[in-house]
This record gives sequence, structure tokens and C-alpha cells, in this order.
Amino acid sequence: MRRVDGIGFWKLCGSGTGEGFTPIPNLGVYSILATWPDEETARRQTRTAAIFRKYLDRANECWTVFLTPVSMRGKWSGVAPFKVHERNRDGAVAALTRATIRPLTALRFWWRVPDISAVIGADRNVIFKIGIGEVPLMHQITFSIWPDTTTMANFARVDGPHASAIRAVRDGNWFSEELYARFHILGENGTWNGTSPLNKKGIPA
Repeated sequence: MRRVDGIGFWKLCGSGTGEGFTPIPNLGVYSILATWPDEETARRQTRTAAIFRKYLDRANECWTVFLTPVSMRGKWSGVAPFKVHERNRDGAVAALTRATIRPLTALRFWWRVPDISAVIGADRNVIFKIGIGEVPLMHQITFSIWPDTTTMANFARVDGPHASAIRAVRDGNWFSEELYARFHILGENGTWNGTSPLNKKGIPA
């Protein structure tokens, strides 16, 4: 990956079973997160670079989402990986959270995850959601897509399992590193479970 022309920050991640929000690994679904200097380079290299071609050749299905960051706070592996060049726009928004869980708090963290997963799964506003991670149990990432910032904020702030977990994180200092980022969606390539999660909601690909 590090030899791919134009690539910046990148991570290879596994996923959990179901939609990824479990500590049990799913050995069939993997994720690559990468930053690029521009959308044209991102589209070209994820389609033609040798390492991406190897993944594509071995995959039954591949879905790529192209994003541009509109806000970010925190760090990932000690660095700020995304450069924000524009402000929030109207329309669909993607949210990414990433945390390194302190070993002594891991059990408390995972005890709350099923309730949060059930709530987000029941929310009809969420367009797409998945839990992924670099290191099982310790390095966790959530990625979700919402029709707008209002619906995303409502889910995060309404009192319930998610809001309760956030309070516990703050009160108990569960994470040794955190990052929160929002993105505007530029487009997509490929399918997820045979369809386009974005097009079925009317988001341009």
C-alpha cells in the first residue's frame, strides 16, 4: 500500500459479524481507508493500482465511497489524517468515529455495543452503517451515512444507549485516542449486497 503513487494516510481494517458491531470477526469483509490528493487520483488508483487490482480480483463484491472531509477533531495513530478544505454542505453526510480502547475498559465498552447497534439498526434514517477495526477489540471504527446532519445529530443526542455510552466514555476515560470526522459524499463505485446504498436514497454516484 505504501508504494501506491499518490496515497497518503491509509489503514487496512477487518470487520465484525452482522453489520460489524460485534467482537466476533467476519473473515469475509474487509475495508481499506485511504486519503488522496484529489478525487480523480482516488478514483483512478482504487481502480488500477496493482494492490487494489489484487483485492478486486479476489473479491466477490467491492464498494468504494469517495468522500471529502468537512470537519475533524482528534488524532489517529498520533496524526490528524484528514485535511478539511470546505464547510458542511446540505445533503447526505458520512460520519466516522475511531477510538483506541483502554484495555481495562474494553469489557465495559463491548457490553454497551449491542444496545447501540440495535438502536442504529432500527433508525430508518441511516443509509448505511458498519463497524470495522484495525486490531480486534482494541481499535474500533464506526462508519455511517445519513441523509443530512440533522438526522445524524438527532441519533447521537437523543437520550438512549448511544448518548449513555458517550457519557460513560467521558466519565470513565475509556479511550486513549479518539477521532471524529464528517464527510461530504462525492460518489461511489461498485455495489454492496448487490445494490447501491447511495442510489437507493437518491444520492448521486
